[in-house]
Amino acid sequence: MTPYKKAIVEAMSDLAKLSNTVFVGYNLKYGSKGYGTLTGVPESKIIEMPVAEALMTGLCTGLSLTGYLPILIFERHDFLLLAADQIVNHLIKIEELSCGDFKPKVIIRAIVGGTRPFDPGIQHKQRFSTEFTLSGVRSFVGQTDDEIKECYKIAKLIDESLMVTEFRDLY
Repeated sequence: MTPYKKAIVEAMSDLAKLSNTVFVGYNLKYGSKGYGTLTGVPESKIIEMPVAEALMTGLCTGLSLTGYLPILIFERHDFLLLAADQIVNHLIKIEELSCGDFKPKVIIRAIVGGTRPFDPGIQHKQRFSTEFTLSGVRSFVGQTDDEIKECYKIAKLIDESLMVTEFRDLY
């Protein structure tokens, strides 16, 4: 396991210790299991979803409004585009739309697709951190194990929704 992946595994294990966390996405209980980054997360905290990115994001927004801290996992940054409406027009605007009555917090893990062991093609290795930041999403990018540790340390502490960009080739 690379130091980078180890840092993510430790961050997920640390988040799992909080009583209100849930991990939401697809291929989390089956398949890649978050590319092996959820080894320290109890299965009872994992919600396996169908491939329906807008639905997953809407679910996480609702969960956060009821006291949960969802960690929403996108296997590929490209798939964020399918959830863009939910993220940009709902999740990060609810506080303003509700005059401060509601403030959801969702930690979005967005993974830039890797090129190893094979290159999956241009549609599975794009990165949209800048575009989401420009639309108002608080975004952190971790390109080293120290940076990714800091990203999740900040994510745990701040009281707002945010996106952490990870890089599959560094796992």
